[in-house]
Amino acid sequence: MIKIAVDAMGGDHAPKEQVLGAMKAVKEIDDIEITLYGDETSINQYLKPHDRIKIVQSEGTIDMGEKDPIRAIRSNRKSSMALALSSVRKEENDAIVSSGATQALIAGAHILVGRMKQMKRTAIAPVLPTASHKAFILLDSGGNLEIKPEYMVQQAHFASLYAKEILGVEQPKVGLINIGSEEGKGRDLDNEAYRLFKENPHIDFVGNVEPKEVLDPPCDVLISDGFTANIVMKTIEGTAKGMGKMLKQELKRGILGKVGLLLSAKNLQNFKRRMSPSEIGGAMIYGLKGVVIKAQGASKSEGFYNAIRQAAHVVRQDVIGKVSAVLESKSDES
Repeated sequence: MIKIAVDAMGGDHAPKEQVLGAMKAVKEIDDIEITLYGDETSINQYLKPHDRIKIVQSEGTIDMGEKDPIRAIRSNRKSSMALALSSVRKEENDAIVSSGATQALIAGAHILVGRMKQMKRTAIAPVLPTASHKAFILLDSGGNLEIKPEYMVQQAHFASLYAKEILGVEQPKVGLINIGSEEGKGRDLDNEAYRLFKENPHIDFVGNVEPKEVLDPPCDVLISDGFTANIVMKTIEGTAKGMGKMLKQELKRGILGKVGLLLSAKNLQNFKRRMSPSEIGGAMIYGLKGVVIKAQGASKSEGFYNAIRQAAHVVRQDVIGKVSAVLESKSDES
């Protein structure tokens, strides 16, 4: 059985949506067991007894607006997030899913789970939809606002293997987010990263990719520093919401528009679903010794279920073990 820890108290709608998502997960996925970390009384308001779900009582939560996440984790080791993270380090669970505060989860994962020795920096890597009905990996979407080019190469190796094992891409291609497609564009960071990617025989590098291509990129992995990629991710989310609102406003104009709105209601829902990252799951934090999945803070039960499903798949495919072996072999070659 794959054992998954769930931080039931982290997120905007905790613990209801986390519990409902967990119940759907054990119903749909036969080879998982779930441990809910949180306030037992609150959890039991929504939980129906199941032989593959148990509760571990916690004390307190890490606030979503916590300004000092490292201090918060270290001073509250019995919080739902800290207990769930610690259970992975102790090998009581194979993975953790949390929709709690992002920086607290990253800090807690470093402290309580630990970083792979071959990875100098971790990275948050959501999987996002495209216009071509496939998905791509975006990293780093906020883990490192500044980073060295050589660390980006390590992250690209991780993302490429993830794309192959989890997304089913036979030969993953990597693109570098930049202000222009020509070689030599951008900052010193971008130019050095471009050179390293181009010279690396183990990375299928397509070159620079402009932001206007992010919803239909010529690659399976888009990479940049955490500041740039985070802006790209939030721009995608904001544009999708804005376009949806504008489309509804136009369809509501006049009788014909309102009739069109009724007739296209299902199509609008499909559009919203395609643009929702929660349909794919959460964002895996690359570079850790254990599987840590960050679900969106506003995740509802379906999104949380998808994050649990994603975590189970990553464990099942032994992604971390395979990445470790690949990076170890690259280290031996150098």
